[in-house]
Amino acid sequence: MSESTSAGSGASYASAGVDIEAGDRAVELMKEWVKKTQRPEVLGGLGGFAGLFDASALKRYERPLLASATDGVGTKVDIARQMGVYDTIGHDLVAMVMDDIVVCGAEPLFMTDYICVGKVHPERVAAIVKGIAEGCVLAGCALVGGETAEHPGLLGPDDFDVAGAGTGVVEYDRLLGADRIRTGDAVIAMASSGLHSNGYSLVRHVVFDRAGMTLDQRVEELGRTLGEELLEPTKIYSLDCLALTRTTDVHAYSHITGGGLAANLARVIPDGLHATVDRSTWTPGAIFDLVGKAGQVDRLELEKTLNMGVGMMAVVPADSVDAALTTLADRGVESWVAGEITERGAHTTGAELVGDYAK
Repeated sequence: MSESTSAGSGASYASAGVDIEAGDRAVELMKEWVKKTQRPEVLGGLGGFAGLFDASALKRYERPLLASATDGVGTKVDIARQMGVYDTIGHDLVAMVMDDIVVCGAEPLFMTDYICVGKVHPERVAAIVKGIAEGCVLAGCALVGGETAEHPGLLGPDDFDVAGAGTGVVEYDRLLGADRIRTGDAVIAMASSGLHSNGYSLVRHVVFDRAGMTLDQRVEELGRTLGEELLEPTKIYSLDCLALTRTTDVHAYSHITGGGLAANLARVIPDGLHATVDRSTWTPGAIFDLVGKAGQVDRLELEKTLNMGVGMMAVVPADSVDAALTTLADRGVESWVAGEITERGAHTTGAELVGDYAK
């Protein structure tokens, strides 16, 4: 038996759905944005197998501790996909990674990203990286590398997901956390820019499935379309928190992400102490009220899922409150005293919300 083949009839990577040339073009388009994030410790550029960071910069530390974190942005990517807006989701990614790192007092150093797509659209991938690079500038870290993976057959042509990992450094004796917190400390809240990047599975279910809303629908109480509100980038607090640690005696930070305010604050409260946060000290943004009413979501369920208008919290000594609020105000961060640290009673947990939200 004989068999013949014609040129081009065999299987190839391209016929399987992977376009190497499109990937190469995406790299070229993103280079200018990555360059904007460079710190003096970064060696080389895009194209290597690994990003290089000169660790001799850590010699100025007596006992440097490296802090690392990794995260994604969840189903918020589907909002970006539906709206065809790809240059803001990177801000969310950097915030989710680097604001976790700064919680322990660490300075963000560098980050890598992973972008998974069903089909490489070079301009779209470059727009995602542009957002990541802009976020890195806001966090003070370098974007030293990443990976763009094309997964045809697993993802649709327009589907994508993003993830990232970051590294920071903190001096051992300046490490922040639960062991520094004392009775009488104040809890300072920093306003979020909106939903940030948590709870979108609940939010999407409520606004689309239950309320029948559309992304291009203008919502008067929001002052813009629903899509614009849902795609509002996560605020990046890294440099604000570092500035605060330089000007005041910060004991701990809590990044308010998945699980809500009380659960995340409780993660930095030591055994025997209790954080009480007074809801009456702020009014959550209109989006939180909209989700609650549209989905008939119980307040406690909302608070377990969404940040309710607070993206970061700082625990400081009572005599540092004025300086802390001044520092944050000077940096354009809306902040206020939201609670205090007390002895833990027999029936109290690490942190709780009390009272009603201000109208």
